[in-house]
Amino acid sequence: MNPNAEFDVIVYGATGYTGRLVAEHLARQYGVGGEVKWAMAGRSKAKLEEVRDGIGAPKATPLVVADAADPASLDAMAARTRAVITTVGPYQLYGDALVDACVKAGTDCLDLSGEPNWMRKVIDTHGAAARASGARILHSCGFDSIPFEMGVWFCEETAKAQLGHVVPRVKGRVRGLDGGLSGGTAASGAATMAAIQKDPSLLAVMMSPFGLTPGFEGPPQPAGQAPEDDPDVGPVGPFMMAVINTKNVHRSNLLMGHPYGKDFVYDEMVMGGPGGGVGFTDLGSLPGGGPKPGEGPTREERERGFFDVLFIGVDAGGRRVKVAVKGDKDPGYGSTSKMLAETAIALVRAPDVPGGVWTPGAALQGRLKDRLQAHAGLSFEVES
Repeated sequence: MNPNAEFDVIVYGATGYTGRLVAEHLARQYGVGGEVKWAMAGRSKAKLEEVRDGIGAPKATPLVVADAADPASLDAMAARTRAVITTVGPYQLYGDALVDACVKAGTDCLDLSGEPNWMRKVIDTHGAAARASGARILHSCGFDSIPFEMGVWFCEETAKAQLGHVVPRVKGRVRGLDGGLSGGTAASGAATMAAIQKDPSLLAVMMSPFGLTPGFEGPPQPAGQAPEDDPDVGPVGPFMMAVINTKNVHRSNLLMGHPYGKDFVYDEMVMGGPGGGVGFTDLGSLPGGGPKPGEGPTREERERGFFDVLFIGVDAGGRRVKVAVKGDKDPGYGSTSKMLAETAIALVRAPDVPGGVWTPGAALQGRLKDRLQAHAGLSFEVES
């Protein structure tokens, strides 16, 4: 962490669709010059001013000009803050120089990456340097994969309280969800597919639940690629986010020293069978590849969106615990923007977390749960 920085958080990409929502949350929740010192960053000062005024942020909101194509500007930005929130994706195309800058400066970097090929590259190339500099690099700080990573953590904490031990098997079951896709997400999916076509060796990382746990391979995991009947909840079908969430859950277990056990088994499915009545747009169903970068759900769509995920923990004797993680806005954007902002604040207030490439839940555990409940519209509930 960069202890003598001017800012706690800089939102890099604040003129984009999701970055604007992050800045709007910070402006509404914290104002400017208060308990959280934050700034907006992007390529164009004029566009930053336009967004600042459009979201109702004070005129005094600091603006920082930085460009992924200009590494010196990223170095200068990283030197001014404890943490950079970046929504400038696809990260495999635009993220490398910023991670370099943050690792050199000892500055935290938080993103929304659902790009396993790029995340594995960061782990392999920057892990040791981040540990040395004190920079904490946190991937997947939004709907992928905080509700799932933290849902498993909360399920295991509940198992310890109710059963006296952790459980070796957890099921993630998406019970309800309504939300849309932004152009940035569509572009990230397309970039990942293009990268795999260019380098087929990346497919191994993409296909393995342990693609983000270098040096560790756990037991076989459920494929989750076909409809089935779950004895706990009835018909279930494949969930499009499982390919990234399961990787982050297993990485979280690894980073914490395998508190769930080295034989831990986890999968995610949608309740209700194929489609499951869940209103979440799949990339493959979008005409012309979906929305363009900068586009996404309307404010009304974000406000009426929500998510509700059930986690069922099963011990060796068949005893069960159930918990739910719920969000009060459209998962991919309304809720994600709040999760990203609040994770950054939780991180800069946790100087005891050492440098390295982390998952949010492994780095912050109960501190993150408490902050998300207090400020990001999430709830963590034990069910009977």
